[in-house]
Amino acid sequence: MKTTVAVIPILLCGAMLPAAAPVEPVVTEGIVNAPVEAVWTAFTTRQGLESWMVAKTEIDLKVGGSWRTSYSKESALDDDAAIHHMILAYDPGKMFSFRTVKFPKGFPFPNAILKAWTVVYFEPVGDRQTKVTARMLGFTDEDESQRMRAFFEQGNRETMDNLIKRFERR
Repeated sequence: MKTTVAVIPILLCGAMLPAAAPVEPVVTEGIVNAPVEAVWTAFTTRQGLESWMVAKTEIDLKVGGSWRTSYSKESALDDDAAIHHMILAYDPGKMFSFRTVKFPKGFPFPNAILKAWTVVYFEPVGDRQTKVTARMLGFTDEDESQRMRAFFEQGNRETMDNLIKRFERR
C-alpha cells in the first residue's frame, strides 16, 4: 500500500510539468478568380499543382494517401529535395487537410514541422470566385516552432499569391 501512495505524488508531479503552449495558427486567405471546382482541381491534382505550386508532384487523393512534391522537375520524388505529406482528410470542393511526414534535406525546423498540419478551406464567392483559407496549426511557444511559424507566414502568403496569379485574367 505504501508503494501505491508513493507512486501517486510522482504521477501528479509529472502531470504538472509545463507543456509547450499552443500558439495561434498561421492563417492565409485569398480570393481566387475561378469557381470552386477549378480551384479544387488546381489544389488536388498533379496537373493542377504543377501549374502553380511545385515543379513536380504526385498525389493519391484519399485519406492516408501520399502527396509527394519537389521544386525540381528532375526529382524522383524520393530524393533529398522531396517533400512528402500525408492526406489527413478531405471533403471534395470544400476542405483538404494534410501534414508533412518528410521534409527536404537541410530544412531548418525538423522537429517542429512534424508537429504541424494544414487545413485548406474552399468557399464559393458567387459563381466565379473562390475564397481559399489555409490554416496551418500545431505551433507551440518553443523557439524552433516560433521560427518555423514566421517562415510559413511569409511562405504561405507567397504560395497563396501564386494560386491567385494562376487564375488572373490576362
